[in-house]
Amino acid sequence: MQDFSGKLAVITGGGTGIGRALAKQLASEGCSVAMCDISEEAMAESCAHAMEGAPQGVRVTGFRADVAIEEQLIAFRDDTLDQHDTDHIHLLFNNAGIAGGGSFVNMSRDVWERTFGVCWYGVYYSARAFLPALQRADEGHMINVSSVNGFWASLGPETAHTAYSAAKFAVKGFTEALVNDFRLNAPHLKASVVMPGHIGTNIALNTMREFGELAADDIPAMDPELGDDQQARGEAFRDNGLDPAEAADIILQGVRDERWRILVGPDAQALDQAVRDCPEDAYETEFMETRVAPILPTLMQT
Repeated sequence: MQDFSGKLAVITGGGTGIGRALAKQLASEGCSVAMCDISEEAMAESCAHAMEGAPQGVRVTGFRADVAIEEQLIAFRDDTLDQHDTDHIHLLFNNAGIAGGGSFVNMSRDVWERTFGVCWYGVYYSARAFLPALQRADEGHMINVSSVNGFWASLGPETAHTAYSAAKFAVKGFTEALVNDFRLNAPHLKASVVMPGHIGTNIALNTMREFGELAADDIPAMDPELGDDQQARGEAFRDNGLDPAEAADIILQGVRDERWRILVGPDAQALDQAVRDCPEDAYETEFMETRVAPILPTLMQT
């Protein structure tokens, strides 16, 4: 799919970050967009932002949905097809995510399952809901956002990171399995897994809003001087890292190139190589100190 003009893209988690950047980039290229988000305010801002300078004929719509609730994603699908007066879509970006649920041992089960529900079931439910519409297109592409934590289940030696990592591993495995499934059973469809490194998004702030004080261990300490100030730490995470617009450019070029595996950011590239070089040592202190710290120094402060 080299040209997005005249196509219809669906984006979950379109209210901020990568989702908002994808909507803007796609709309600027003549692609209509249907997005969902849990925040109506953020989604409205994304819709307006995407429409700025978009070519005539482009439509951008929003729908409030919690991706962890299947019925709401089915309603989002029905609204998308109705609002865009179509029976098919061309691009499905399963992007919504949240952190939290760090420790399987100590964390509340509700918090753990909420994180897993958004990050895994949000992808699964969306894929189930939209697959028939994707199949009805002459060509289609499903893009599932995992993470570097989909191949390295850690934030550093002092932080448990189980729910998010487990979900992102599931997203990666599901998407890899779809590559062959689509080739055999829906050859006009493609699947890609996206594994971003540190992108400057609101995920830390959104996690804090969702879980309050329980999110403390899941918000990286970008600057040790910030101490336990979660708001400041969340803002520092947002204000550093790769710009979401750059991440969107990398993802969309990966779609054009029909790459099933899209690493986003130099830190993702380097960490992927480090884990491949020393898989048995990936969770040892020496690996953290000698391989991870030079790549992602902020992880050593979490």
